[in-house]
Amino acid sequence: MPRLRDFFTNMSAPMPLHRKLCLVFRNNWIKISRRQSCCGHHGEPGC
Repeated sequence: MPRLRDFFTNMSAPMPLHRKLCLVFRNNWIKISRRQSCCGHHGEPGC
């Protein structure tokens, strides 16, 4: 199960806010569609 601490660590990555929000949406969609707790993109926002 993903931890809240990991979420904030991934969101502190140096990239524009719009890119972070896109990655959060994409990575969460992957997790939901595959019914997994990880999208496979470690270190990206939303993973």
